[in-house]
Amino acid sequence: MFRQLRAVLATASLLISPFCIGAETEKSCPDWLNHKVGQLHSDKVIDLCEVTSGKPVLLVNTASYCGYTKQFGGLENLHQKYKDIGLVVIGFPSNSFNQEADEEAKTAGICYENFGVSFLMTKHVPVTGVDTHPVFAYLSAKTGSPTWNFNKYLVNAEGEPVEHFSSSDDPMSDKMNVAIKSVLSL
Repeated sequence: MFRQLRAVLATASLLISPFCIGAETEKSCPDWLNHKVGQLHSDKVIDLCEVTSGKPVLLVNTASYCGYTKQFGGLENLHQKYKDIGLVVIGFPSNSFNQEADEEAKTAGICYENFGVSFLMTKHVPVTGVDTHPVFAYLSAKTGSPTWNFNKYLVNAEGEPVEHFSSSDDPMSDKMNVAIKSVLSL
């Protein structure tokens, strides 16, 4: 009788375990990152949970016609410097401050051709106002709203925002590199 009960319990645990594993996976993604966003000038979709799960992330609201647009070069340098040890950089082009191209093709040209951006770039999203993308609504509530283009939000591997850098903070500054190294445990 005990053998039969053990066999039933073993079978039940095999049937239930895939559901438990799935539940753990879902819990590993914070709700605020549980979004899919179109990739810039592409039919591809970026699953933010998938690309950020268990990794430190730098999220940046960008604009193509801003005095800080040259920061794309520094962001690309950060991406190249830290991508192999876990940092994910994601740019969110936005016209919330009236400095983004109307057409995604123009935005893509500036990012990919002018600055050689190879980190992830999303389609245009609002980062302020009533239509704020949920990622930036969360970041704004936790660390402060972007007050201009090229606000940079550093998030640890657990999905918790740890630092908000302003537009004037150069991506290659010691301040940013120290913060990034801390979330990478370097």
